[in-house]
Amino acid sequence: MKQLDASSFRDDGGPARMQAEAPRSTSVSVDYSSLVQAISDYAIFLLDATGHVVSWNAGAQKLKGYTEGEIVGQHFSRFYTEEAVARGWPAYELEQATLTGRFEDEGWRVRKDGTMFWANVVITAVRNEAGTLTGFAKITRDLTAQREYLEALRESEERFRLLVDSVEDYAIFMLDPQGFVVSWNSGAARINGYTHDEIVGRHFSLFYVPGEAAAGKPARALAIARQIGTVEDEGWRVRKDGSTFWANVIITAMYDEARRLRGFAKVTRDLTERRRREELERSSERMRDFLATLAHELRNPLAPVRNAVGTMQLETGLSPVLARARDLIDRQVTHLTRLVDDLLDIGRIMSDKVELRIARVDLSELIARAIEAARPFLDARSQSVVAHVPADPVVIRGDMTRLVQVLQNLLHNASKFSPSGSVIDILGRIDFRMAVLEVRDPGCGIPVRSLDRIFELFAQEKEGQNFVEGGLGIGLTLCKSLVEMHGGSIVASSEGPGLGSTFTLSLPLADAQSETTESGTITTAPDIQPMRILLVDDNRDSADSLAMLLELKGHEVRIAYDGEQALQIAPRFTPHLAFIDLAMPKMDGYATLAAMRALPEMSRTMYAAMTGFSHASDLDRTRREGFHAHLVKPVEMAVLDALLAKADGRLSGSGAP
Repeated sequence: MKQLDASSFRDDGGPARMQAEAPRSTSVSVDYSSLVQAISDYAIFLLDATGHVVSWNAGAQKLKGYTEGEIVGQHFSRFYTEEAVARGWPAYELEQATLTGRFEDEGWRVRKDGTMFWANVVITAVRNEAGTLTGFAKITRDLTAQREYLEALRESEERFRLLVDSVEDYAIFMLDPQGFVVSWNSGAARINGYTHDEIVGRHFSLFYVPGEAAAGKPARALAIARQIGTVEDEGWRVRKDGSTFWANVIITAMYDEARRLRGFAKVTRDLTERRRREELERSSERMRDFLATLAHELRNPLAPVRNAVGTMQLETGLSPVLARARDLIDRQVTHLTRLVDDLLDIGRIMSDKVELRIARVDLSELIARAIEAARPFLDARSQSVVAHVPADPVVIRGDMTRLVQVLQNLLHNASKFSPSGSVIDILGRIDFRMAVLEVRDPGCGIPVRSLDRIFELFAQEKEGQNFVEGGLGIGLTLCKSLVEMHGGSIVASSEGPGLGSTFTLSLPLADAQSETTESGTITTAPDIQPMRILLVDDNRDSADSLAMLLELKGHEVRIAYDGEQALQIAPRFTPHLAFIDLAMPKMDGYATLAAMRALPEMSRTMYAAMTGFSHASDLDRTRREGFHAHLVKPVEMAVLDALLAKADGRLSGSGAP
C-alpha cells in the first residue's frame, strides 16, 4: 500500500536533517494513522496533488463502500455525480483548496453501489515546508439524515404557513408579548378588514369596541392567557370600516423551551350569522310556545259555547230572530274553531311535531272529501265546486287527512274571496310525474306584489277586502308547510285585482311498488343507509375534506394516509366502501388494493380508485386491477352521490361485511 504521512509532504532538507527528524516523524505518523483509522463516522483520506487517493480510513470504507485496495490510486472524482463531473466540479474544488488553503462544500456524492448520500466535504491543501503543494486532506460526513430532517421540517413549516395563510373562515395571527400584531393571515384580512401591511405593528386592542378597550379588556385577556395558558371569549369586535361582528376569540400564550414568553396566538371566528340564527331560533321557540298557549286558551271557552248552541238547536218554537242569532253563533264558532285548529297545526309544524301517515291516495277521492268538508261554508254563500279530473285513476302518496285539510283550506280561501253564487273550479292533471291540482276562483284576485307574500305566517292581503274576511293569515302558510312536507309545492297566480286567483298544487305520484307506511316522512326515494367508508390518500387535505363531507352525509369514516396504514385499519374496520388514491409513495393505490383484497375480512368491500388521470387507458387499468369505480379528482357531488347509491345497493343486495 502506498502510504503518505506528514514526512511525505516535507522537503528533503538533507541527510543529516532526515536522520535527526526520522524518529519523531515516524512516531507521529504511526500515532496519527492509528487515530484516523479508528474513526468510523467520518471518511478521512489523502489525495495526491492530482486528486488520486493515497490513503483510506475505516470511516471512508463504511461511508463510500470501497475497500482500501479498491480505491487507492483511483481519482476522487468517482465519488461525484455524473452531472458534477461533467461541469468540472471536482477539479474546481481542488483549485479553490489550492488557492485558499481550504474548501468546504455540501452536495450529493455517490457510493460504490451507485446509491447517493448528502455529504459535507472539507478539502485542505497540504504543503511541505517549502510551501509546495504535495496533496490534499479530505474529510467527508454523511448528512443525509440531517438533511432529510431539516427538509421535512422546512416543508412542514411551509405547509403549516400555507395552511394558516389559506384559511379564510378564521382570523389566525400572532401577537408579540405586548400585544402588537406580528403576523396576519387571509382570514384575518377578510374578517377584520385590514391588509397585512395596514395592521402588522399595531396593537390588537384596535379590534375591541371603544368601551371595552377603554376599560382594559384587551390587557386583561393577555394577562389571563399568561397566567393559565389560554383564554376564550365571545363578544362584539370592530372591523376596519367601523362595523361590528360577534366574535369567538381564543388567545394562547406561546413560550419557548426556556419558558420565556414569545407572544400570543390569536384565533377569531365571525359568529354573527350563528348568533342571528340562534336569536331567530329563540324567537321561533317563543312564537311556538305563544301559539300553543293561545290555541289552548282559545279552545277552552269554545267548548261551552258550542254546547250552548247545541242546546239551542234542540229547542223548538224559537222566534225567527233567535233562530238567526243561533245560526250566526254556530257559523262563527265553527270559523273560530278552524282558526284555533290552524294555530295548533302551525305550532306543531314549527316544532316539527306533525307526523304524516303516508299511504296511497286516490286523487278523485281526495277532491270529493275536501269538497264535502268545505260544504257548509260553500252552502252559506250559495257557491258550487266543479271538479275536472282525468278519467283514469291518479294515485299520489300522502296523508289523506292532511291533504284534505290543505285542499279544504284552498276551497275555503276561494269561497271567502269570491262572490256569492259563484263557481269554483278544481282541475286535476299529471305533469312530469307529479299530480297537479288547480283551484280557480272568480274572486277579487291578488296583486302581483303579494303573490309570494301571502304564504308567509300572519300575512294578509287587505286590498279589496274587509278585515273580517282577512282572518289571521294562517291558512295558506299551513297549506304550504303541509304540501312541502309531502315533497310537493304550491304557488299562487292572478291576473290582478278583480280577475280571480289560481292556486296550483303539485304532489308526487305514487310508485307502483310503493307501500303504506306509518312514517312521518315521505320515502319516495329511500335514503342511503349509513356505511363504513375507508379513505386512503396521502394528500391529507384531500382526505380530511372528503371525510368531512361523507360524515356530514351520515357515514362512518376512517382515514389512512398511506397504504401500510390502510392495511392496519381495514381488517378491524371492515369498510363497505374504500376510496383509494392511486399515486401514493412507497405503496401506490394498485399495491394497496391488491393487499386489501387479499384480506379475508375485505371480501365484500367495494373499491373506488381516486386519481387525477382520466384517460381511457387509466380507466381500463383500474378496471383490470379490480377497482369497482374510477373517480377523477376533483370528484363532482353528483358522481359521489351516484357511487354512494351504488355502494348502498350493493350492500343491500349482499349483506354487510
